[in-house]
Amino acid sequence: MAVQREWATPVAAGAFLLSAVIGVLIFFHLDSGLNKFVDEWLSWVLLAAVALHLVANFSGFKRHLVTRRGQVLIGVLALILALSFLSPGGQKSEPSFAPPIRALSAAPLTILAQVANLSPEQLRERLTTTGLQPTSDPQSLADLTGPDMRKQVQVMSTLFAAAK
Repeated sequence: MAVQREWATPVAAGAFLLSAVIGVLIFFHLDSGLNKFVDEWLSWVLLAAVALHLVANFSGFKRHLVTRRGQVLIGVLALILALSFLSPGGQKSEPSFAPPIRALSAAPLTILAQVANLSPEQLRERLTTTGLQPTSDPQSLADLTGPDMRKQVQVMSTLFAAAK
């Protein structure tokens, strides 16, 4: 079955429009609702649509690859992609939320209870429901979960969501 331009091009254009609008909203922190979810998952539609568009227009694409301008443009964009994987010197590769999570995880459970607006007893009960076994107030969440930050975030999400 041959890929038809009549539908490959409009699907690619529509998926690009969707991705572009939501990308701009996310960039300016104006996204809401399902914007980020839609951007992450429907980007796959964009990739598939562009691949189909490329297949439908492959002869034209090949003509661009033999021109100097086409080669330079693709080369420059490939270089930008490669450079995007590098971290500038002095910048840490960890996400910006990691230091506060580490600090909360290292705090005694009594402090974590205050931050979560819970009594120490309520905090211990809720920790028990997550499968952890706190034995004393001086313990920290890191003592209970180990160094696994993902586990710490999951437990804190449960604690803070339940504290509302």
